Amino acid sequence: MRLTLIAFCFGVWLLQQQATLPSARWFWVLPLLSAVLWLPRLSQPIAETLRRLAVTLLAIALGFAWAGWRADLRLGDRLPDHWQGVNITLVGVVSDLPQLDARGERFVLNVERTLTPDAPALHRIQLARYWPRNGPRSPTVRAGERWQFTVRLKRPFGTHNPHGFDLEAAMLERDIAATGYVRAQPPPQRLEAHAATPAAWIAATRATIRERIVDTLGEAPYAGVIVALVIGDQRSIPHDQWRAFTRTGVNHLLSISGLHVTMIAALAGWAVAFGWRRWPRAAERLPARQAGLLAAVLAACAYALLAGFQVPAQRTLFMLGVLALAFWGRREPRPFSALTWALFAVLLLDPWAVLSAGFWLSFGAMAAILWATFGRVGQPDKLRAWVTVQGAVTLALAPALLLLFQQVSLISPLANAVAIPVVSWLVTPLALLGVIVPPLWHAAAGLMAWLGQGLMWAGELSWAVATRPAPEGGAVLLAVAGTLWLLLPRGFPLRAMGGLLWLPLMFPPHASIGPDTFQADVIDVGQGTAVLIRTANRALLYDTGPAFADSDAGERIVVPYLRASGVGALSGVIVSHDDNDHSGGLESILRDIPTGWLLHGLPAESPLVQMAPSPRHCYRGQNWQWDGVQFEILNPPVKAYAESNRRDNDYSCVLKVSQGGRSLLITGDAERRGELELLESGADVSATVLVAGHHGSRTSSLAEFVEQVHPHYGVFTVGYRNRFGHPHPQVVARFRAIDSSILRSDTGGLVRLTFGEAGVSASEYRPFHRHYWDAELLDE
Repeated sequence: MRLTLIAFCFGVWLLQQQATLPSARWFWVLPLLSAVLWLPRLSQPIAETLRRLAVTLLAIALGFAWAGWRADLRLGDRLPDHWQGVNITLVGVVSDLPQLDARGERFVLNVERTLTPDAPALHRIQLARYWPRNGPRSPTVRAGERWQFTVRLKRPFGTHNPHGFDLEAAMLERDIAATGYVRAQPPPQRLEAHAATPAAWIAATRATIRERIVDTLGEAPYAGVIVALVIGDQRSIPHDQWRAFTRTGVNHLLSISGLHVTMIAALAGWAVAFGWRRWPRAAERLPARQAGLLAAVLAACAYALLAGFQVPAQRTLFMLGVLALAFWGRREPRPFSALTWALFAVLLLDPWAVLSAGFWLSFGAMAAILWATFGRVGQPDKLRAWVTVQGAVTLALAPALLLLFQQVSLISPLANAVAIPVVSWLVTPLALLGVIVPPLWHAAAGLMAWLGQGLMWAGELSWAVATRPAPEGGAVLLAVAGTLWLLLPRGFPLRAMGGLLWLPLMFPPHASIGPDTFQADVIDVGQGTAVLIRTANRALLYDTGPAFADSDAGERIVVPYLRASGVGALSGVIVSHDDNDHSGGLESILRDIPTGWLLHGLPAESPLVQMAPSPRHCYRGQNWQWDGVQFEILNPPVKAYAESNRRDNDYSCVLKVSQGGRSLLITGDAERRGELELLESGADVSATVLVAGHHGSRTSSLAEFVEQVHPHYGVFTVGYRNRFGHPHPQVVARFRAIDSSILRSDTGGLVRLTFGEAGVSASEYRPFHRHYWDAELLDE
């Protein structure tokens, strides 16, 4: 049975790898295939093996069909293209905890009815509501309230880079059909303070508990951690704390992990069973053991719902349910079977869970614990068992962590040895009891502050984290097989040979760049610019993408891409000028990636300049050579930094990279003045590839400038449906008039340009890495 359930789950995973949804016509074949279930067990080994193989293939087909049917239903709720950017008036209930920042608030709305005639009937959307620049703020929304809004929506759309976060997949899993913002006019109306739906009641309860924690703890440094432990909302944890938790490998404790759910279930089961034995009349009707089992499952269910029903909580809840049924029926509990049933139940409920990192880490950790401990003849002492479990989990999750995040915490076993007992048996119980006795939250926050100081120190150790380039899938599978071999019982022959299967993961092949060639990756950072330029032995980053309300493109996009690409250090960074969409990610890059120097067009007093190594203004005439490739700064002139009336955009560092008659020109946000200065300077501005200035704004890319450069390729770094309307149609027409090929980061994702002896080759990431949820771009 376990093999059949795993086969079903494999079919679900297989569907999520498809570029397009399969036709529903072949689903009618499934009833015919199911006839294999009616075949009796056969006595001949070969015939019985074939029968089992047929059953396994049928389970794969059923999982594939189930996930396909669910995907077809969910995609049917997607916002039609012609309704993007159009005013729609609707009524709905705030179904999640709103997130507030300096600019406004974001929240999820379950739409109950649409008031705009002929507008699509969407089920669930994510909205942003911005505060007015002048005047008082409007009343904030609260979870569980019913509101009427006029909104403008667009389809979920994220950045697209190798090994990057897939926003569309995450929105599909959360059943978000569209994202958008609330219009200030007509004013939003609160229709009901407490909507009478179960989801609204749960959301309102979580919001009330969060407000009580914040009111009780005030500005306590670890108040956000207490909120995360009680209701599963991690968004209040400050960035520096979360980074320390990640680098020390204890971040799983700051979500609602399976360990916490198990602990709550165990405490509830024990308490009910203890009291039940002292109530003879109740014990006569239902044995205390069974009453305790029932209480444990109900407590786990209540806690999982309160915490947002995340995948680790789901996995633990379903496992507890299976084991409770076994104990109830007085059968021998089988943890591996319980884990398999939990896997099946999670994917039956949410076929998109396989797309989340939490799914693989949660089930992988539990599988490693069972593999290393269950069914062993000799029972080690508690200390040895603890060390075995920590080692097994660390070893088993390392391949997944390297594949998903390109880094693994080396200090994790030591940090978890301290953090698990402190968080699970002290901080978490105090935090939960604080719902009844609020002063206990102070004790929980105090303990967490003590632990947090140690974790912050440990996270800054130079050896705390190991980073590797993104491995191939085959290397990950070999490492998993090697882990299973290494964790076999002592005495198994050649057990240490499992370490050999780790070699492809630890020493992956690295695509090298030859001398006298270079490669430029125009990273998709949305509405902003970040270009990685690599030669045989050097790497340069031009611009760092934008900063966001709670993070920046450096941390979210550029640093992960650098690690995945095997770029462990940057020889230099150029920040073209003082504009958020070009300099916003610099702080994160300087913090996480060793950098040689900074060339910039920033004001001398900028805080970013103060934290950078060897900062210098860029100016015309600077040049250097790496591995046979020539780099030169064409603008601004030296005198520009003494001009008070110069626009920020015209301070942009204009970079030209050349080798063997092939060249790349990047002009930043240089506008009319900057481009005319280039033409008048007498510099050779002709280039094979031009990254269009100011994202294709009509204030840049003058007709005479584009004609003089005469690029074979024109690259536009723009965000999807950006509010500026970039690139401007007139600018695109200028490039097309000289037969330039147009490459855009919004529709194509990352743009890779390789400059070699054979010429320049260009490719876009997204067209060759599609998923079925990206199908709307086929019409563009």
